[in-house]
Amino acid sequence: MSADHARDRDRAPRESEATDAALWDPETGDAPDPVTEPVTGPAPSAPQDGLTERDRMILALESRTFRYVGAKERAIREEIGISKVAYYVRLNALLDDPSALRAAPAVVNRLRDRRTSEDGVPPVRDSGRVA
Repeated sequence: MSADHARDRDRAPRESEATDAALWDPETGDAPDPVTEPVTGPAPSAPQDGLTERDRMILALESRTFRYVGAKERAIREEIGISKVAYYVRLNALLDDPSALRAAPAVVNRLRDRRTSEDGVPPVRDSGRVA
């Protein structure tokens, strides 16, 4: 073994090398290319738009349509990994969250309209007919 190789092996890694090693994916063998992909530190702990990844998944699931009975509940369990009750509790909270409205205005407004229309008393149809 040469002296240069032994010296390189025993030296402590520079800060940029430690960051590169932390971003290396052992499963795929991919590492960021410092020329095309800037090396950044760990992702920020708080999301930029105020929504978590789970919140975005909930809004995306609500934008889908399901053909079969139970398909939505299965998707909630399998894709998001929470119970049906926890899903609807979080969805109801998201409808009042301004960041959710900015992220998915069509979905949030549609669900808000449905929530308010089902809360009220159904309209009375007084047509004068008995039967």
